[in-house]
Amino acid sequence: MLLKARAFAVFFLLFAAILVAIHAPFLKLPFFWDEMGQFVPAALDIFQRGAWIPVTTLPNVHPPAVMAYLALVWRIFGFSIPATRLAMLAVASTGVLFSFLLAIRLSRKTVGAPAFAAVMFLLATPMFYTQSMMAQLDMPAMTLTALALLLFLEDHFLACAIASTALVLVKETAISTPFAFAAWLWFADRKRREALYFLAPAIALGAWLIALHHATGQWLGNNEFARYNVSQSLQLGHIFGTINRRIYFLFLADGLWIGAITLFVGSRYLRGREWNIAFLVAGAQLLLVSVFGGASLDRYSLPAVPILYAAIAAAGSAYPRSWRWTTQFAMVVALLIGLWWNPPYPFSFENNLAMTDFVELQQEAANYLDNHAAGARVASAWPFTDALSRPELGYVHRPMSVERAADFRLTSLAGLDRSNVDVLVVFCRTWGIDGGVLDITWLRDFLERYWGDQRQATPEQIHAGWGFVPVLRWTLRGQWIEIYVRAS
Repeated sequence: MLLKARAFAVFFLLFAAILVAIHAPFLKLPFFWDEMGQFVPAALDIFQRGAWIPVTTLPNVHPPAVMAYLALVWRIFGFSIPATRLAMLAVASTGVLFSFLLAIRLSRKTVGAPAFAAVMFLLATPMFYTQSMMAQLDMPAMTLTALALLLFLEDHFLACAIASTALVLVKETAISTPFAFAAWLWFADRKRREALYFLAPAIALGAWLIALHHATGQWLGNNEFARYNVSQSLQLGHIFGTINRRIYFLFLADGLWIGAITLFVGSRYLRGREWNIAFLVAGAQLLLVSVFGGASLDRYSLPAVPILYAAIAAAGSAYPRSWRWTTQFAMVVALLIGLWWNPPYPFSFENNLAMTDFVELQQEAANYLDNHAAGARVASAWPFTDALSRPELGYVHRPMSVERAADFRLTSLAGLDRSNVDVLVVFCRTWGIDGGVLDITWLRDFLERYWGDQRQATPEQIHAGWGFVPVLRWTLRGQWIEIYVRAS
């Protein structure tokens, strides 16, 4: 047991050293998008005010475990961006370790050290690279999902129920995982008493929802969140589009088509009780986040990724050794290319290093306004408005006066009081390339109908409607941000 503990510690330190080393250039990177809008402010509310229900940002259904973890880290080390990034990298390192152990457990009857291949796939994945340093929920949910599944396969059901309870207090949609465990124990293994252990996660999540409703009067925290993530997402077109997006992200994007072929060729290695349980957990999670969640972000699939990579690595046993290594190497290279390559269709900036480009552009514009327009009244859209109004997010030294538009459509800008605005800042909120797929009429109509994605106002439209003209523009690898002032 002591030797096993030492081996675990060695592998954890190895994975942590790798993750910190490859993220070193971004340890001081200011916060990005949902970090700014939800998770860091909510964590600061716990840290500074002891408020478990957010008060400086809109409360929503997300449980407070990750935010409480960050508040504890800041209590020990002080609040800073590097402390936050390193805290999340520590969780990610633990997630790599659990994913490694899970792959070992699932692939015991295969050849070729597939667990190491599974870890290489995970470390090379652009989504995991970005999420592992960000103060968000899906990477911690991945970590605890891998741990809970590993404990379940080892028949440590009570410990698994405890890990599952922690999991649902990280992310509410993870409730599918303890339900899957309970269903398996109840119907397949006929272990009814052990199945009842998994009432604990539901009770814990229910207690959080009761506390949230008591504080806000809303079961999901606020009406807008409920409408966007439940009411609007329960449309067949949205669900169909989301499922297709999940299939593309998990089996086609960034060289994963190589893994999909491997799964087909080596499917005979993915049979038996343990694989069935793993696929049940992954499938239940993916189904739940495909039905609920207005944004349909790819990061919601992250808890299923260690299971997918363990399966691809194990299925590679069907290949001769030289071909197995060749395909695994090719997939790792393709994943690494995806870290820098932006596809010619809309995608979330957080899926790869485009998120760092977005932050750097916002930082450039915010720094300019901080130094040259300190007293100006600035109109823009979130998240740039938060970047200007909250110095703790890493963009400005002092808060600026802001007017917030929902986005940069003409109808949204028309709702602003132009007489109360000195500067307008416009930036690209959605990735797109002129002449690319966004110019296909039916696709544009589909995105507008089910995702609310509409074209931003042009400089000519802004000048005609506002009398503002562009004076400064920064661009970086296809993204841009622009400052407008009154023509006079």
